[in-house]
Amino acid sequence: MRIVVWVVEGSWEACVDAAVALAPADAELTLVYVHPEDAEELAHGAFHGLFGRGHADPDPGDQMERVAEESAAVLLDAAAARVGRPVSVDRRQGRLEREVVAAADGADLLVVARDGDRSRLGPKSLGPPTRFVVDHAPCQVLLVWPGPAPGIDSIPAPKHHGPPPQHHHRRRP
Repeated sequence: MRIVVWVVEGSWEACVDAAVALAPADAELTLVYVHPEDAEELAHGAFHGLFGRGHADPDPGDQMERVAEESAAVLLDAAAARVGRPVSVDRRQGRLEREVVAAADGADLLVVARDGDRSRLGPKSLGPPTRFVVDHAPCQVLLVWPGPAPGIDSIPAPKHHGPPPQHHHRRRP
């Protein structure tokens, strides 16, 4: 059995814990981390656009790349330690949702966390990238709450649209 765990800041612990709890002893666990494709490119572009290409100041995009690499390494190391057994690590860069779906290709289970509104149950508890992953995953998906799940009383009441329409039938002469 191959289990892929999407590791994201703020919710990775719940995903790792769920995977460990469900994984048979012989399961292959893979931690996948995706760095968004455009963060540093935007910083590079803004810097060069504002100051020109020949400016002597350091490009903030370079520093962002270093910080992102260090952050990813710390996060993946912590996740691997929490698993407590050998794991594979899959570091990717690109569009979050598409890279996670690609990483799940050939997996038996993909573990992801809700990343939207955590105060109530419902579709808004999934952000757009996670919604895409859930809808397009090529395997079974385990969707976990990164903390305690809200109670069922958090489900919004149905919208009231007024009384049902009255149909008047006219008699034909």
